[in-house]
Amino acid sequence: MTDYLSKLNSFFASRWGIIFTGAVIGILAPLLVYWGNPKNMGICVACFERDISGALGLHRASAVQYIRPEIIGFVLGALLAAVAFREFRPRAGSAPIVRFALGVFAMIGALVFLGCPWRALLRLAGGDLNAILGLSGLVVGVALGAFFIRGGYNLGRAQRAPLVIGLMLPAAMIGLLLLVVFTPEFGRDADGNPIGPIFKSIAGPGALHAAMAISLVVGIAVGVLAQRTRFCTMGAIRDVVLVRDTHLLSGVLALLAAAVVTNAVISGFTNEDLLNLGFADQPVAHDNHLWNFMGMVLAGLCFALAGGCPGRQLFMSGEGDGDAAVFVLGMFTGAAFAHNFSLASSPTGVSPYGPEAVVIGLVVAATIGFAAMDKAWLAAWWKRAFPRAETAAADEA
Repeated sequence: MTDYLSKLNSFFASRWGIIFTGAVIGILAPLLVYWGNPKNMGICVACFERDISGALGLHRASAVQYIRPEIIGFVLGALLAAVAFREFRPRAGSAPIVRFALGVFAMIGALVFLGCPWRALLRLAGGDLNAILGLSGLVVGVALGAFFIRGGYNLGRAQRAPLVIGLMLPAAMIGLLLLVVFTPEFGRDADGNPIGPIFKSIAGPGALHAAMAISLVVGIAVGVLAQRTRFCTMGAIRDVVLVRDTHLLSGVLALLAAAVVTNAVISGFTNEDLLNLGFADQPVAHDNHLWNFMGMVLAGLCFALAGGCPGRQLFMSGEGDGDAAVFVLGMFTGAAFAHNFSLASSPTGVSPYGPEAVVIGLVVAATIGFAAMDKAWLAAWWKRAFPRAETAAADEA
């Protein structure tokens, strides 16, 4: 058994392991669309967390309210893998309030674009060229985050924590699963409709979903694989920018390629148009190029400063990382703010207040980045970047 686990570890740590994981995600996401999820949204961590937030009544956008079992599966799958391979390590304490704020603004940026990094790739695989702007913004945002990281950005080290802290988010996910299974009711209204603690869309993207069991099994499978391989879209870009390492990037490219092929195969078998090349009339998307770009600049910067994309934050939460769990809770809260304060975009376009929220978020995230940098490094960088200003200041003195 020990030899078997050792071989599995070696495979998952290899380039073929990360490519395999990306390909599996790229195949399963379009299949989830075939099984009932919205088009180009087989898997979207930001959108699915937004739907869960609405299902819990944190926002009242009736078109996006549903407890998505995929999110539950991501955390529980990562938990199972971490326990099986003895990597479950409860830890917490690294600037939780900052991570919460980063989660809030990451979600706002993602909902201005209408998708997380995974959905950006899946949108592109379905022919939505607006995703190019989103992915470009993601690269710029992560590159900005890499600048802060190169300059010594650090929110402090997480400390070992009691077991209960590591289990809090997985326990919450089990609670959500029980709500999905048992669908409690508090009675009936005058029209005979059930009154319950959980809201559920009857139209819109929230009403489109695969069967609960299928979604949960897919989520668990992805959670296991991603936990073992450290799959992370933000990490892929960060590693290329900082150390020219393409290990994680190979998995991201495998996801994109597998999704394109799977969309083509499904379209060929079903005559369903899952490959619609262009900018206009894309499912659950808008074609405002500027704010598709800027929304993901904000999201990418927040992901980089927090240490992982939204999927990776869920997987780390399953490993016992309390700080990642705080970021996840921040994203749930950000979804509530985005819809309650009319910040989220829609297929009709960007909301009136979304751009202002993105600008505020960029200011907040940049302030966090500068505040947590090594000041000596920053001073040295300033002298290298603006030598004339330094010379002029010295002459005036």
